[in-house]
Amino acid sequence: MLTARSFRYTEVMPSQASQLPQKSHSKNIHSQVAAMLESVPIKRLVTRLLILVVAMFAFGFALVPIYDVMCKAFGINGKTAGQYEGEQVVDPTRQVRVQFLSTNAIDMVWEFHSKADEVVVNPGAVTEMLFVAYNPTDKPMTAQAVPSISPAEAAMYFHKTECFCFTQQVLQPGQRIEMPVRFIVDRDMPKDVKHLTLAYTLFDITARQPPEAVHTGG
Repeated sequence: MLTARSFRYTEVMPSQASQLPQKSHSKNIHSQVAAMLESVPIKRLVTRLLILVVAMFAFGFALVPIYDVMCKAFGINGKTAGQYEGEQVVDPTRQVRVQFLSTNAIDMVWEFHSKADEVVVNPGAVTEMLFVAYNPTDKPMTAQAVPSISPAEAAMYFHKTECFCFTQQVLQPGQRIEMPVRFIVDRDMPKDVKHLTLAYTLFDITARQPPEAVHTGG
C-alpha cells in the first residue's frame, strides 16, 4: 500500500511541477504581445502623419490640374479653349454683356483685378481687357491664371486671341504689371445668351516653378 501511494505521488508531482515554468513563460509572452500592441498605434500614427505631409505637398503642385478637372467634371464653369486664330465678321445687330471676375486661390497674396468690371461687345468683334497684378511680397513669385466661362454652354463660343493665361507670370518683389486678354464672342452663340462671365483664378506655383530674382545695382 505504501508503495502504491508513493508511486501515485511521484506521478502527480512532476506533472504539477512542469506547469510552473509554463505559467511563467505564458506571462512573458502576454507581456511581449501587450508591448507590441501598445507600439502599433504609435507606428500607425507616425506613418499616417508622414503620408499626410506628402499628400499636402503633392496637393500644392496639383492645384491647377485639379481645378481644371473639377470645372469639367462638375460643370462649375465652362473651360475655355486655347488660342483662337480665326477671324469673324462683326454682327452689329447684337450686343452681349461680358463681366469679369478675378479670384486668388488659397495662399496667393497678389493683388489681381480687371481694370473694368464689364464691357458690352458685338459678336465677332475683337475686344481687349487689361488685368492688373501686383506682388506685395519681398520675394519673386510665379503665378498661373486659369480661366473659365459661365454659363458653361457658352464656353465654346468664347475665343481668346491673346491671354496672359497662356503663359506663367513671374513678378519681382513690389512689381506691378498689366496683362491683356483679347477675345471674340462667336457670332453663332445662341441668341438667348446675352450675358457672359469671364472668371480667372490665380494660383501661386512658385514652389513648382521657382523664379529667378532680378538684382538691381545701387
